[in-house]
Amino acid sequence: MADPAMSVTPYWELTFDADGDPAGRQRDRLLAGVRERKVRDLIVFAHGWNNDRSGATRLYDRFFAPVPRLAPAARIGYAGVVWPAMRFPDEPIPDFPRAVAADAPRRPALDKDTRHALLETFPGRAILVDQLARLLEQQPPEEAELEEFGRLVRLLVEVVAPGPQALFAADTVAEGVPQSEPEMFAGSSAAACAEFARALAEREVSAAPQGFRLPNPWDGAHELLRQATYYAMKRRAGTVGERGLGRVVGQLATAAPDVRVHLVGHSFGARLVSFALRGLPEGVRTVKSVTLLQGAFSHYAFATRLPHDARAGGVLQGQQNRVDGPLVCCHSRHDTALGTMYPLASRMAGDSRSVAGLDLGRALGAKWGALGYDGVQAVPGTRAYTLAQALEAKLPASGCVNVDAAAVVRRGGPPAGAHSDILHEELARLVLAAGRVR
Repeated sequence: MADPAMSVTPYWELTFDADGDPAGRQRDRLLAGVRERKVRDLIVFAHGWNNDRSGATRLYDRFFAPVPRLAPAARIGYAGVVWPAMRFPDEPIPDFPRAVAADAPRRPALDKDTRHALLETFPGRAILVDQLARLLEQQPPEEAELEEFGRLVRLLVEVVAPGPQALFAADTVAEGVPQSEPEMFAGSSAAACAEFARALAEREVSAAPQGFRLPNPWDGAHELLRQATYYAMKRRAGTVGERGLGRVVGQLATAAPDVRVHLVGHSFGARLVSFALRGLPEGVRTVKSVTLLQGAFSHYAFATRLPHDARAGGVLQGQQNRVDGPLVCCHSRHDTALGTMYPLASRMAGDSRSVAGLDLGRALGAKWGALGYDGVQAVPGTRAYTLAQALEAKLPASGCVNVDAAAVVRRGGPPAGAHSDILHEELARLVLAAGRVR
């Protein structure tokens, strides 16, 4: 039955563990509920990095709220995906109360909320979390301590050589080249911390020129921990999408074949719903639209071939063809999480060349960009609109569609910028337009 605390009804929750297994009888309640309530269109939303169920539920409540008014005649059902992800508390979410998006102490120390989130996300690693927190608090000057910090981070997130989870961590794959651990863990941790520290300092100068200070490698160590955590969440999002949500959507197609499914994902949730396409059983065409909000994965993920490497393609190449409708990608230049730190971390995960002194925006456009910053790349036939144009036009019936949402996705402080500024009626309208929900 629907959650009485939600702004919309009927609403169902789908909780998955890190391996993509659904919790309890939630799946059965969803399958039975859409039939009983005669749902015609089911909107399924997957959150990105987040700390807990309450934060995810609040996001869904706020995003879905205008939908009944925007499509009063439609028979819409709503589902919220809850999966074990993590958000660092120093990433503010616009319009969210302090209890959900609390201000954290200044880098690089780990506050109690971050420690708790790390323990929830990586259970059984309390000793490692305590050791990491102690080093960030003490900031010892020896380079060897930065190397030790990197070793502990690697143990925390369990970065391993090629194995069954490797493909879920990759955004692009090369023919005949096995996946390996990110070089930010395989190489010098001190060098990685120094590079992250320089990028953070440069970004602070851009935001407040009067506040310049010399890069602190322990600021970079804090960012290394953040990026390593995101690497683990990225891998987990792929697992939950393909092995969890994709299978549930396939079962829904059997149980209620007339229901039209619309997948929506924010940040790593965008990756999750995209990987769900890979998990659909053969022949299932029940997904009628996919809307990616500030997707935190490679802008080449859907490409058959990469412009800079003819051997390589996106890990989701061709998966947009599993959608019986458009795959809409919202992006914003105000998303500094994806515009600065994402390309740097991505480059450090697979390329030993330094980007010190390079224009990160140029590097982004060439190789290491994120969907949520500049949209789907290297997929022929991709259409491009501003948000205003997309809401006025009839969107394409299939294929990839880039929508520049910078007009509304524009607020948020460091370090993430506007990455989580997605609670806008215009974006809810876009989801309905993509799915032709009326």
